[in-house]
Amino acid sequence: STSFINLVTCSRQMLTRHIINRIARDSIQRASNQQFMSSLSQTENALFPVTNTIKTKLNAAFKPSHLEVINESHMHNVPKDSETHFKVVIVSDRFIEAKTPLSRHRMVNSTLADELSSDGAVHALSIIAKTPAQWQKMVEEQEGKVVITASPSCRGGDGSLPPRT
Repeated sequence: STSFINLVTCSRQMLTRHIINRIARDSIQRASNQQFMSSLSQTENALFPVTNTIKTKLNAAFKPSHLEVINESHMHNVPKDSETHFKVVIVSDRFIEAKTPLSRHRMVNSTLADELSSDGAVHALSIIAKTPAQWQKMVEEQEGKVVITASPSCRGGDGSLPPRT
């Protein structure tokens, strides 16, 4: 009976050590993940300053339920890693009061006025601006996943370049 009690005590101690080790590992992993995500966010901010400025301004102005800022510069005749051509997909209650797509585009353009100015970083901006109800309808029509098509490839501004293949 003493050996059984020793076995139970030993098993409890091993189980306790295992649980403590598991909790410690999980805590370290969570901290590591948080540090990684923070580091990733800082790296993203440094690597994509225009994209992040657009996201920050649109989030502040519209409190969107959905926001995508897509850098389409690679489709144009610009240096690698440029941030000059964008597509914005934004869903916000603020667009309920703006009845037409043109008025919604004006709201977004006004928010990004500095970036869109003649000496601003953004050369072209495509905008998809929807109310939550319109977005929900798109989600339902496309069976849960809204597919945003890419803008057309650059044709050299005046159309003189052949299309990309």
